[in-house]
Amino acid sequence: MLRRLEIGLALLLLAAIGVPIWAARRTPQPPEVDYRRSTMLSGPNGSRALYDVLVQLGRPVQRRRTPLYDFSIETTHSAALLVELNPPLELEPAELEEVVYYVQHGGAVLSAGRGGGITACAGWQLQPDGWVDDSVDVVSPPGAPNLPRSARVLQRKRPAGIFGEKLSALAKESIEADVPCDSLVAVRSETLLVALKKQPVVLRLWYEGGGSITLVADAGWFGNRTWRDTDVPVVALPWLASPPPHGRQGRVVVDEYHQGFRADDQSEWGVIWGWLRSSPMGWAILQILAIALVWLAVNAVRFGPALAVIERRRRSPLEHLEALGAGLESAGATETAVLRLAAGLRRRLSRTGSIRTNEKEMQSWLETLELAMRDPKGRAAVKRLRRLVNERNGGDAQVLAAAQTVEEVWEQLHPPTARERF
Repeated sequence: MLRRLEIGLALLLLAAIGVPIWAARRTPQPPEVDYRRSTMLSGPNGSRALYDVLVQLGRPVQRRRTPLYDFSIETTHSAALLVELNPPLELEPAELEEVVYYVQHGGAVLSAGRGGGITACAGWQLQPDGWVDDSVDVVSPPGAPNLPRSARVLQRKRPAGIFGEKLSALAKESIEADVPCDSLVAVRSETLLVALKKQPVVLRLWYEGGGSITLVADAGWFGNRTWRDTDVPVVALPWLASPPPHGRQGRVVVDEYHQGFRADDQSEWGVIWGWLRSSPMGWAILQILAIALVWLAVNAVRFGPALAVIERRRRSPLEHLEALGAGLESAGATETAVLRLAAGLRRRLSRTGSIRTNEKEMQSWLETLELAMRDPKGRAAVKRLRRLVNERNGGDAQVLAAAQTVEEVWEQLHPPTARERF
């Protein structure tokens, strides 16, 4: 029966491991490379280097993992700069309205790539807008000769409905989405970096109230690999501060919510549980744990009546003494048996429990014990034991009398420590 159970558990374990592996081969695997420019990612395409550099420079940095619906409150909470590193999720119109309000009241924004819609809200677009096969050289400023090529440049956004042509439904939706940006009109612009053909690569727009938006055409300039291998940090660090003359002192707020990192994903146990449920290897681990729990439950519960076993009772100290006397008596060592019986009594009455003695020391100890006995019956028993120790050639009767006398002395004393010990 046990062998069948072991074979069944082994087959069940193989099935639990094999099924997820088979399902993993049939399920399309997600891309291994994460192209999000997030400060939470330390891969070559992530932007963790930006966060680490700002922290090492002593700049306060906040990774915001909630929507921007209440971001205008940050104007009273010392938010010096909002950073949007080309998030894959677009900002909602209500969020864009909060950003516009923030800029009009002196706030600074850095938008890399599309910036979740901020670049278009500012009236600019990327060129080319789709997939990039080529890049352009950038004019390097003094002190930063090793700058990478830029995949895109900035171009003014073309107005829709020019020459009075009829607008499509998609164009109307685009114009309605730009409603929060209608009031965002720049008073001047400043080109920070240009390509060789004088096309702007990095542009700063200024607004009434001292606010500004810095547009960076190529979001790849904020990748970890780029910051490690080029001079981009030298020119980019000034962009990551609230620009003068109305520069604010406060936090750099990096939007991670639209990068896909939500506030409800902060629990480590939640991340582990999500991985266990979503990955084939996680399902295999869960099934192995379930099998282990079932196996423990089956082996921990006893079915049916208890098994009959031989009851083994430990001998009492007096039984040990009688057995010792019988053994020595059978060997013909009467005097040794009597002395051993008395020595056993002394050892059990002592605190150490280990005493080696001869006949002379035993007589001295018995005299002391006789004086310490309070009961006349006890003193008589000790006196009789002294006589039996001194007696010679008493035979089997001497050994039997010595054992009975030791038992009588023991019953007269009843030391509590001896009871607890045995």
